[in-house]
Amino acid sequence: MPIPTEASERHTLSVTVANEPGILARIAGMFAGRGYNIESLTVAEVTEDETVSRITIVTSGPPLVIEQIIAQLDRLPPVLRVHDLTAEGPHVERELALVKVKGSGDHRIEALRLAEVYRARVVDATISSFVFEVTGGTEKIDKFLELMREVGLVEVARTGVAAIARGHETF
Repeated sequence: MPIPTEASERHTLSVTVANEPGILARIAGMFAGRGYNIESLTVAEVTEDETVSRITIVTSGPPLVIEQIIAQLDRLPPVLRVHDLTAEGPHVERELALVKVKGSGDHRIEALRLAEVYRARVVDATISSFVFEVTGGTEKIDKFLELMREVGLVEVARTGVAAIARGHETF
């Protein structure tokens, strides 16, 4: 008889940390050591004096695993706060991708048409290729890439998810 498994949920975590050398490696090591997956990871300093950084992590797992991840992150000494933006309510997520597409003739025209529909900007162009900049939710970027594969996708660079809670409260 198979053991029932809980459905995996995607969660976006906002982790505020003291900006110390090695903190990112410690967090990534915690995930790797416990077999958790990081789907997206972004880091940036968030204070003028450069003492605090925000790490945005997108991960998936059953609710119990997400709770364990949050508890384990919270126990790391340089971690100041952990917020599960997914569980805490409305938040905004965005990602940026640079997308290189090659093509000529009809494929070139189709690439430009699709870019217009997805509000992608041309940031570089040659006779045989374009580099588009597209921003939005992960699903929007995934769909744009899927369509560009059909007209000549060559290469992709993605930033990972940046997220922030809605409203006037600060974390």
